[in-house]
Amino acid sequence: MSTPRSVVLERLAYTFAAPVLAVAPNVYPDSPVNTVVRLAGVAGIGGWILAAKSDETGTGRKILRWSPLVLAAAVDVTAKITTGWGPYWTDALLAAGWAAAGYLVMPFSRHARRGHRPALATPAPLLAPAPAPEPAPAPANDGADQLTRRARMLWEQAGMPARTHIVKATRHPGQQHDMTILLRASETGRPITSLTEAVVAAPFGVHSSDVVLAEVAIQPGRQGGPGWMEARITPDANQRRRTKPTAQERWTDRVGGPRGGAPGSELVHRTRDDERGVTFYRAKMADSTDTPRIDLAKVCRGLGLPEDDSCVFVLIDGNEFLISAFDEPPLSAIFPATRELLTPDAKGMFVCGYTITGQPVKNMVFQHDKNAAAHGLILGVSRSGKTQYFAINMAAQSLAGQVVWLSTVRKDEKTTVLGRYIDRQGSNALWMARQLRAAKALCEIRAEMPWPHDGQPHDYKPGDPRCPYRQLNVYADEFMTAAQDGDFGEFIQKDGDDLTVTGLKYGIGFDAAGQSPFAHNGFSTEMKDNLRQNSRPVIFNMGSPAATRKAAEGTMENAYDVPTIPARYSRSEGSAIERAMRGEADPENGVSTGGVAVIVLDNGRAVLMRSLYADFDTDLADLFPDEVNRLTDHEISELEKRGLWGDWTREPDPGEFWPEPKDDDGDDGEGWSRRRGGGGGGKGGGGRGTKSGGRRSEQVASPRQALEAIKSLTDA
Repeated sequence: MSTPRSVVLERLAYTFAAPVLAVAPNVYPDSPVNTVVRLAGVAGIGGWILAAKSDETGTGRKILRWSPLVLAAAVDVTAKITTGWGPYWTDALLAAGWAAAGYLVMPFSRHARRGHRPALATPAPLLAPAPAPEPAPAPANDGADQLTRRARMLWEQAGMPARTHIVKATRHPGQQHDMTILLRASETGRPITSLTEAVVAAPFGVHSSDVVLAEVAIQPGRQGGPGWMEARITPDANQRRRTKPTAQERWTDRVGGPRGGAPGSELVHRTRDDERGVTFYRAKMADSTDTPRIDLAKVCRGLGLPEDDSCVFVLIDGNEFLISAFDEPPLSAIFPATRELLTPDAKGMFVCGYTITGQPVKNMVFQHDKNAAAHGLILGVSRSGKTQYFAINMAAQSLAGQVVWLSTVRKDEKTTVLGRYIDRQGSNALWMARQLRAAKALCEIRAEMPWPHDGQPHDYKPGDPRCPYRQLNVYADEFMTAAQDGDFGEFIQKDGDDLTVTGLKYGIGFDAAGQSPFAHNGFSTEMKDNLRQNSRPVIFNMGSPAATRKAAEGTMENAYDVPTIPARYSRSEGSAIERAMRGEADPENGVSTGGVAVIVLDNGRAVLMRSLYADFDTDLADLFPDEVNRLTDHEISELEKRGLWGDWTREPDPGEFWPEPKDDDGDDGEGWSRRRGGGGGGKGGGGRGTKSGGRRSEQVASPRQALEAIKSLTDA
């Protein structure tokens, strides 16, 4: 048996150091060797102190480890103090005893290594394998069924994953492999940790996506909490879910997920209406405080529906929303107008159209809640359905006993037909300007008209039989174009602004129509605010979905989701990619969206509707009352006194729109037919310049008027 090298080296050190400890102090008292030995002894004493103060185990071993240094210093000091070699050779005996003690004890070679490596001569013991954790035995005679016993066997073969034990396994009804296993920690009072879907799936040979872990609630007679876990293993159900999912499963997997078209939503129910050819998907947000964020195209792809705006619509109501998927474009249907639908009720409401879901949409002929007349704001490009809407709106107002005036910039067939059923109708900017002036004057006239019951004037009260006058509705079609007219635009815009402010309390409603609701196109901010606050704006197609949305938001106090109105409704047929590969043309199956509009309801919500259809090719007498409603004789006589009644298409009277020229101007009267009033009737350029300059110097109040005044000086 060989001696370890560390032991041999340590014994040699003691053997050679012992003579030095005995000789050096006696022969060489001032030798540095003595200093080194004493310093080593001081270090050894420091090691003793630290070992004694330490709270760790092994204090005795540490003291024994430092003892050779301390004892060597003690021998050196003793040898130096004694005279010579001391009595009976004491110095030599102490050095020999120190070497013998170190030779037998060997503190460094035996105690300096914490690992206690075996000696080289000692045969290395074989490492025994770590004992496998003993599985907690199942309770004897616990009545486990065959499925539970088989599951426990697989679980034990896998080494009791996550140190858990299967309490019970329950097979799902009608499934061959699907089951739910109830797990508990093998050690009582220890929570289940490091248990994942993959850990559960491995013993049963299924995919990790087929495993769902859930906490176990505390139930009477059974514990719960962190020491228990439930695992649902459903390979059969997931296979069916991937191939033939239910509506609820499809919504959860493809729509309500984080990457779906409506993240965070849950399907409430799916309803099919075969009679109307529509499928409804009603859903809500899982968190009632969330707001639906819907990407309609992604929802369609998730539900396997064609991405078609003309057939798929969304309606949002708080944290709930409704997806309506129609077989055919619902707004391509025609809803004929009838007198029953257009007859207003006691609150002044009549049916003006239907939504995509078949709900009737109502508008008002007066404001019952505000006890006042109602304005109107109707927007849309040419051929979008504005004039059609005029017909049903005027019919409803006429059926309510109200008077209607209609002015347009240019004459057309439909407005001429409507003129036969209303009080007055004209077709140029001059006629519109006179119409607005007469309506403004009616405000003053009605403010002084006495009511028969007490002989005193009162504000207009819709539906009050004591009111001595009828509500008047003034229509201004293409108001944007008329407000930019070079001759009468400034008067039209100014009088229109005044009428929207003052007309309601005197029973006069202003219905403006055009292709833009913005200030730079004639609609001042004051006019737009009054119109949208006292009406239900109706916005037809504005030329593009973006323009329609912008116009609708311009009539609303806040920006809400505005439905899209495409140029035409067309169904998606086949694959566009396949047609492109074959070089085929896209199918031309578009349906006009004329008559489709966005109406802004009282709560600020924009609703897509199809307005009722009035056929101008037939007699409209069925929609209007038998007799046309007119102003009272008193109102007409007062307007005549002010020179505001009669033929509104006649040439402008002197002083009607601009100041009357002075007598010395020599005007022959013909010039009043022109923009600057009599400018063209003079014989010379100087006379016209004098009249124009004198008149404009009194009326320059806007940049446009200033520009006209500058132009009038160019003939000097």
